[in-house]
Amino acid sequence: MDPFNLLIIVTTILVLYFSLEVLLRDRVTKYVDKVPGPIKLPVFGTTWPLLFIPKSAMFFVVKTVLRRYGPVVRTWLGNVPVVHCIEPETVEVILNNSTQISKSKMYKIAHPWLGEGLLTSTGEKWHRHRKIITPTFHFKILENFVDIFVEKSQKLVEVLKDKADGDIFNLYPYITRCTLDIICETAMGVKINALDDPENEYIKSIYGITKLTMKRLTTPWLHPDFIFYKSTYGKEYNKYLTTLHNFTKQVIQDRKKTYKSDHLHSLSTSKDEDIGIKKRQAFLDLFIEMSNKENALTDEEIREQVDTFMFEGHDTTTAAINWTLFLLGNHQDIQDKVYEEVNQVFQNYENLTINSLNDLKLLERCCKEALRLYPSVPFIGRKLIEDIKLKEYLIPAGCTISIQMVTLHRNPNVFPKPNKFDPDRFLPENTKNRHPYAYVPFSAGPRNCIGQKFAIYEEKIILAYILKNYRIISTQTEKTIKPMMELILRPKDGLFIKLEPRV
Repeated sequence: MDPFNLLIIVTTILVLYFSLEVLLRDRVTKYVDKVPGPIKLPVFGTTWPLLFIPKSAMFFVVKTVLRRYGPVVRTWLGNVPVVHCIEPETVEVILNNSTQISKSKMYKIAHPWLGEGLLTSTGEKWHRHRKIITPTFHFKILENFVDIFVEKSQKLVEVLKDKADGDIFNLYPYITRCTLDIICETAMGVKINALDDPENEYIKSIYGITKLTMKRLTTPWLHPDFIFYKSTYGKEYNKYLTTLHNFTKQVIQDRKKTYKSDHLHSLSTSKDEDIGIKKRQAFLDLFIEMSNKENALTDEEIREQVDTFMFEGHDTTTAAINWTLFLLGNHQDIQDKVYEEVNQVFQNYENLTINSLNDLKLLERCCKEALRLYPSVPFIGRKLIEDIKLKEYLIPAGCTISIQMVTLHRNPNVFPKPNKFDPDRFLPENTKNRHPYAYVPFSAGPRNCIGQKFAIYEEKIILAYILKNYRIISTQTEKTIKPMMELILRPKDGLFIKLEPRV
């Protein structure tokens, strides 16, 4: 082909491409701008007021602004439209839709670390992996992890003895190390002893890559790969990434060799009595068994799922436990009632079991109410695959949808006195007529959190052991604490408390 004809073809393709892009953008703009929302400026979109407030104030600003324009709100992140759902009826339209399961572009920032695990994948791959992995969260398998939850909780109580002297300290890192110990052993079958050795390279890499992922997420100019990986942040990120991936890959290889040499049989999930017979099996072992039986997952796919469990399985639970303790430390009357309940359960059981956890009803209500006020995941982002209707507005395909749990959970029409800590909101008589999508701390619908039972069991056991042994006294209040709205909702500077030993 001569150069002139090639130039004509390339030019035609480029003109058609950019014309189509403009048409699509014009269509999106046409419909999105019909949705109420803040004033939009060129370049900055509607985010320009955020330039003048600290990140620690966004938690309160977002709630106020979205409630002012709701129930469907439009914002522009530069030239990217985002439509926010803050009421149960609109949230249900998105979350209860088996087609609209694609995560927003925001999640791509986690791809180098997590690949296409359950958190970040979509389409056929997500459906296939979800179907494969769901049996590993069977009740009888989770029951075998309770011993690990108890063991690590007892270790945490022991480590905290040195802090129970009336001095103020930051509890957050201690809870993080405990949940890291739990998820490493349950996900990979490996002990990393984070409570004893916080300088462990794997632990430091988990901390480091999580921090840098959040930094990149909240710094728009670091989003392009060619900028990020040339920066100091990107080079540090790659160092942590290499450590984490090498560690997980080595563990997978070691566990596969053990599986082969011991002639382990495939785990049958067809009969209840066959499930969970092998003690102390990690999720990784179950993945390997399924892959040997059905060729279900490649080594790389197993690595993606294990790394996803490592991220989701410690950070979200850590936040939930800390927020619960923060609230109980500010409401001593409720803490006293929880302590009485915990003491009663421990009189009947030497160590906690899944059955005994069912008796911790007030503690569970406190956990749920803490997740209402401070959801570990403050928002969910979805990218629309098809046009949808939200109230009277048509929202076009290609738009980003944000489910704002922080605003949803404090809806005064659903939760009277929404800023008040009141665990009795979750008494059966108070929840029976509540809209099922008014409270979604673990998401809902087809893409709900696969590990929510695991998280609830872990959270209740850690909290029960702490509260049995110590009184928590918060030195921060709900007016002075600074929640940071990132991928995880965490207190800006940690959780500062005093510990008093129980007599």
